[in-house]
Amino acid sequence: MEKKSTFELIYDVVRQIPKGKVATYGQIARLAGNAKWSRVVGYALHANPDPANIPCFRVVNRFGGLSPAFVFGGINVQADLLRADGITVRDDNTVDLDVFMWNGL
Repeated sequence: MEKKSTFELIYDVVRQIPKGKVATYGQIARLAGNAKWSRVVGYALHANPDPANIPCFRVVNRFGGLSPAFVFGGINVQADLLRADGITVRDDNTVDLDVFMWNGL
């Protein structure tokens, strides 16, 4: 069996974030196998080959902040996608992690 790439491991975790929840880059890194991969998670999401099935818009920073450089249309598109998911996005483009944080696998 072929070993999965780092990006594939990250995508496997991101696919599991349920509708109405978000995860942080660090959380995804830990669940994918290495807590030091936070930046790598960002690179992987930027290169997302299948945004329809890998919901990268559900990944936020450790403060609940949206990505100003959201690759699939910018921060406003990410905010709209989160709102369509039932997630409240504050005026400062953050989400309340106490309310919307995914508990993980």
